[in-house]
Amino acid sequence: MQLARLSRPFWRGGTFRTWATRCWRRSWVNEARPLGAMSPSAGAGTNLKEVFREKIEPMHKQVVELREKYGEEVLGTCTVSQAYGGMRSVKCMTYETSLLDPEEGIRFRGYSIPECQKLLPKAKPDGAEPLPESLFWLLLTGDVPTDAQVAQLQEDMRERARVPADVLKILDSMPHEQLHPMSQFAAAINLLQRESAMAAAYANGANKSSYWEHCLEDALTLIARLPEVAARIYRNTFHGGKHVPPGQLGDAHDMGKRLARLLGFESPEFDELMRLYLVIHADHEGGNVSAHAVRLVGSALSDPYMAFAAGMNGLAGPLHGLANQEVLRWLVQLRQRLGDRPMTTENLTELCWQTLNEGHVIPGFGHAVLRKTDPRYTAQRQFALKHLPHDDMFQLVSKLYEVVPQVLEAQGKVKNPWPNVDQHSGVLLQYYGLRESQYYTVLFGVSRSLGTLASLVWDRALGLPLERPKSVTTEWIREHFHKQPMKA
Repeated sequence: MQLARLSRPFWRGGTFRTWATRCWRRSWVNEARPLGAMSPSAGAGTNLKEVFREKIEPMHKQVVELREKYGEEVLGTCTVSQAYGGMRSVKCMTYETSLLDPEEGIRFRGYSIPECQKLLPKAKPDGAEPLPESLFWLLLTGDVPTDAQVAQLQEDMRERARVPADVLKILDSMPHEQLHPMSQFAAAINLLQRESAMAAAYANGANKSSYWEHCLEDALTLIARLPEVAARIYRNTFHGGKHVPPGQLGDAHDMGKRLARLLGFESPEFDELMRLYLVIHADHEGGNVSAHAVRLVGSALSDPYMAFAAGMNGLAGPLHGLANQEVLRWLVQLRQRLGDRPMTTENLTELCWQTLNEGHVIPGFGHAVLRKTDPRYTAQRQFALKHLPHDDMFQLVSKLYEVVPQVLEAQGKVKNPWPNVDQHSGVLLQYYGLRESQYYTVLFGVSRSLGTLASLVWDRALGLPLERPKSVTTEWIREHFHKQPMKA
């Protein structure tokens, strides 16, 4: 790894976003390479921990050099509107595993979703979607892994995967009909925390330079166990507690197929959907609620279990991860309102305006950062075109892609009228029989572990400090600007 060459200050010759995107494509971690080129880790060993260990010192050197050279430069400013408006677009943190560009969408370590689908290892012999373990390797190391590296990581995670029997017993005893699946999920993560390697190491006086090792140990164990935890919640809540014993999983070696089988699904197509779902939902840079909550709580040196549980409580909010269940509910209601009428542009336009005139938003369209169609939506659309092109609900979603942006543009209240990932995911899940929409956010949470925990390991490897931004009161703002003449 080499420090990206900056021949001139970034503030000359383009916006910060242009500079940041250019640097990220070089990755600061990886030299730019042509699509499909041999991965830098191809000649390395197959042990993830040892490969990651080799990355730390060069990356730490980059951070030190950048702070020495540019430490006093301004990344961005915060307006009063931003302070009151959720700090949207304020550039005030780093996040190594992914970058979200308003025009290009998410890039995982510099790779777009289509590039990840092309380059990352897939299930043998004929898998078409990336293996989730391969994405975790990429997010953690910055390198596209080899088949051998992914196989070794899968073997390691299989050895960690079995959830303690008493934790399962507590999950089985929860009031499933009264407790939302996400509440059960967060509780299960906290129950698993008792085995935290990081918490034990800290209590025993571990040196701070070793925190990343214990954090990685926790991350691998937690990620490995989440499929069984998530499936247990699903089978308890919706299928009378009838479970698939992990010993009967056969050749379900990868995370996606293992999750599908534990949920009770046998279709190879559903295996592929789970792989795709886990990959595209894994990370979305660091400012969203779930990712930032994991980092914020982790910055207090809370172990990965506690940090990830905090992130999942944030993901459960209807303005974040819970949105995918809200979208499917709206689609089902829209289909019922349509009735026997044909699925024409005129009829759907009328129903969309009816939703808006009733004081509701049209869910699944727009995004806080993106200003184009979400590439994650596109990836799911391509999956649907391949596997379920004639499904009635998919046809509805496809037609809404043509109708809703025009309606929202005519309304004139949104900056981005294009569909996001939530508009599509529920339709795919219900097609294969997973119709319980209140459960969908749990699947989102399993996926989000790959990105947020990879980032958390880097936080500890780089020794990032406790997050403690400065806040001010409304009175302070009033007094501050009262004392200063307003600009003309």
